[in-house]
Amino acid sequence: MTEEEGFRAPDVAKIVGISYRQLDYWARTGLVTPSVRDAGGSGTQREYSFQDIVILKAIKNLLDTGVNLQRIRKAIGYLRDNLKKPPSGLTLMSDGNKIYACETPGEVMDLLQRGQGVFGIAVDKVWSDVEGSVRKTARATARAGGS
Repeated sequence: MTEEEGFRAPDVAKIVGISYRQLDYWARTGLVTPSVRDAGGSGTQREYSFQDIVILKAIKNLLDTGVNLQRIRKAIGYLRDNLKKPPSGLTLMSDGNKIYACETPGEVMDLLQRGQGVFGIAVDKVWSDVEGSVRKTARATARAGGS
């Protein structure tokens, strides 16, 4: 995926698995603003980068596990800073209250040994899932005659 390549909001919403309305809300409230091109008024299209989509998908996964949006907002900066390249071994863990970033298996084990229930999201898996979804969407768009 090229860094300059932009993905239109309807495609992004489909890839991430959220509604266009939800994506619009997240952009308007500053949770994830499109880094390629923001909306410039009526009739303009937002364009998101690949990294934006990975962050959006991670947010969706955190929400699906019950972490509230306010906690996610606090953790998003870390993801932005660490997705300049494909993540390797980065796992987001949460006990439902706090979100932890674990970069080594030792950190994951340390968190798990505290005896609390946690869940994890492997960010490199999210990255590869988004790559596959982007390719599939691009093929479907090409078959439909592009846009």
